Amino acid sequence: MSDELHRLALTVLQPGFEGLTPPDWVRRHLADGLGAVGLFGRNIRTPEQVAALTAALRKEKDDVLVAIDEEGGDVTRLEVNEGSSWPGNLALGTVDDVGLTRAVATGLGRDLARCGVDFNWAPDADVNSNQDNPVIGVRSFGSDPHLVARHTVAYVEGLQSTGVVACVKHFPGHGDTSVDSHLGLPRVDASRELLAERELVPFRAAIAAGAKAVMSAHMVLPAYDAEYPATLSRAILTGLLREELGFQGLIVTDGIEMGAIADTYGVADGSVRALAAGADAVCIGGGLCDEATLLMIRDAIVTAVREGRLSAERLADAAARVAALASWTRAAAAAGSGAPGPDGGLAAPGDHAPGLDAARRAVRVEGVLRPVESAAHVLELTSQANIAVGDATPWGVGAYLAEALPGTTVARAGVTTFGLVDTQLAAAAGRPFVVVVRDLHRNVAAADLLAGLVAARPDTVVVEMGLPYGDAQGLTRISTHGAARVCGIAAAETLTGRTLR
Repeated sequence: MSDELHRLALTVLQPGFEGLTPPDWVRRHLADGLGAVGLFGRNIRTPEQVAALTAALRKEKDDVLVAIDEEGGDVTRLEVNEGSSWPGNLALGTVDDVGLTRAVATGLGRDLARCGVDFNWAPDADVNSNQDNPVIGVRSFGSDPHLVARHTVAYVEGLQSTGVVACVKHFPGHGDTSVDSHLGLPRVDASRELLAERELVPFRAAIAAGAKAVMSAHMVLPAYDAEYPATLSRAILTGLLREELGFQGLIVTDGIEMGAIADTYGVADGSVRALAAGADAVCIGGGLCDEATLLMIRDAIVTAVREGRLSAERLADAAARVAALASWTRAAAAAGSGAPGPDGGLAAPGDHAPGLDAARRAVRVEGVLRPVESAAHVLELTSQANIAVGDATPWGVGAYLAEALPGTTVARAGVTTFGLVDTQLAAAAGRPFVVVVRDLHRNVAAADLLAGLVAARPDTVVVEMGLPYGDAQGLTRISTHGAARVCGIAAAETLTGRTLR
């Protein structure tokens, strides 16, 4: 019984790890029953390396689920070092062509499948109804629940057509929060009626479309449970998601090490409570990636079963759902063309054209834009990175504008940089001036700095690569609705009137 309990406890865990190859502890625990692993930017250099990594994992356990947080757009792991070939959700929602969204999700899924990744913690189905939301923003398709629903469905269909699990997040909806759950515990005081009309619309649609997995949100919704966050709430995971909405797939937690859970309950007790509430798998995300943490959580689960705080039947049910999903991915991989061969060799690269097409179609211009025809000066204003996005992935427009117009200079600076206005105006003297920002509406200091620059250079062109809230106030503003690599290319093309790819 003890060995079986330990095996079942390992089956429901999804840990990350350090390194470009599987460490010995991961290999050992895969042999003992570990059900999944999660890949992050720290595990990725090239597609060939990722394919070799996943092949090595499957030599230890052929049905291990290999998960990744690959939303495309700003949240990319597979292309963490260069920026994504696929625009994110807000760009797709702005275009509002479900066929294009499906094509983008299919292309992204093929990229994952050819590297041996078969579980994607995406798409984001949150309705971004709060302009000050610090963690969702461009990761959402938009603020209209029905638009978000139709694009979530298209994304699920496209991704799962490649044999990659779509994990719709963050249930029951993280779009109306003003607290980042990586750092604290958000609370949304919406009624059940409002939640049904707004947050739940995309999740209902995704479930009807056959989404294989749903990720829970670390947030309190008093309309359903005033005490526990959704991840730990039986009323929400079992009562709402399983019983009311009828979802029969895998429920996985958001990263259990995030502040909303770790700082309130601890990762071990939080994991036990999540499983008891109805979760089937525990994501041990980017912040915790060692054997000691894995064993601590495994042993906490085993102890909870022995003490009666978690039923053996609930744990067995969770493990069975993990196994069923792994069976689906193996069957899909055997039938598909995107997965790597048994030696880890890559299939032919997929077609990335839909990604650049979507990025181009998502660009919007306000004001009078005159083509930039000579070497320009570009200032890219940096700000504190969204934790989900991270700060490792390059973004901006300057590199692509310099490609089109040799001699273009690029400066990247934070708003607190001493003498920034004077130095940038001097650098831009006698040449076109482009300022690139991200979520300007949430950064008062950046908005004030930009106002000073524009007062001196009214011909400044502003490129907003985040949420383009607020009136452009007479400025020439280009909005890309995301900061993926292809969005930067599309912005440079818009600025110059030239095709760069």
